[in-house]
Amino acid sequence: MSERETVLVTGYSKAPQGTVMHEVYRLCGVVLEIDPETNVIVDAELTFITDLAQRFFHKLIVGYNLSDGIDGLVERIRKRYLAPSDEAMIAALKTAIQRFMETYGRK
Repeated sequence: MSERETVLVTGYSKAPQGTVMHEVYRLCGVVLEIDPETNVIVDAELTFITDLAQRFFHKLIVGYNLSDGIDGLVERIRKRYLAPSDEAMIAALKTAIQRFMETYGRK
């Protein structure tokens, strides 16, 4: 049985000043692994400092189907992720998803 081919895509935005993310990384980075056959996010990482934040972000977006559009995902993040870096994370996520959709997105 062969493993399904996935795509790795990244997006970055400026981390907000006054946050640990800014002090350590300067940027907010999102890395997504996406199945181009289904448009489903199968894995994800973000430049968070803590393991808890990494796991939480992972739970928020893994399994999301990009064929449903990005608005539902952004709404989910805004509703459940309450931190100073939320807009930076959303901007980086949008950049990564746009990069994927330009190449693999279905109309």
